[in-house]
Amino acid sequence: MDMDPLPYDHWIENALRNVIRQALRVTAQEGLSGDHHFLITFHTGAEGVKIPPSLRAEHPDEMTIVIQRQFENLVVGDDAFTVTLRFSGKAERLHVPLAAVTSFSDPAVDFGLQLNMTYKASQGEDGKVVMEPGLADQSDDASDDKATGEVIALDAFRKK
Repeated sequence: MDMDPLPYDHWIENALRNVIRQALRVTAQEGLSGDHHFLITFHTGAEGVKIPPSLRAEHPDEMTIVIQRQFENLVVGDDAFTVTLRFSGKAERLHVPLAAVTSFSDPAVDFGLQLNMTYKASQGEDGKVVMEPGLADQSDDASDDKATGEVIALDAFRKK
């Protein structure tokens, strides 16, 4: 397959991930103000994702996290972020490459990004399944393989 000399779709993906990176960097430095909070969905099997085995077992394909009031030690690098969140009262450290993120939203301001990344499964050298990122294929036959996200009721996260 020939590489397009003007890969606009790839450039757009990178620009959208830069928006996510900037929002997380500002949050790491200044915290979240007002009702701002982030819903971040990512592929748990993507290369570089580091989450506890119990969370991986519970979310083998995709996971949505909420960064709102109870997060700690948010560190944002050029290609990934690391954050401590509480699951069932237990603090857990997560490392998420930005390439693994499939959606990002800040419901407080009605802002959201849906990234068109798809992941292809392959077998790694150790025999484990490896999820490799690749831009969404524009062909008709690839549309059946795209992962769909789960809708979360935001009322569960809002103060009444």
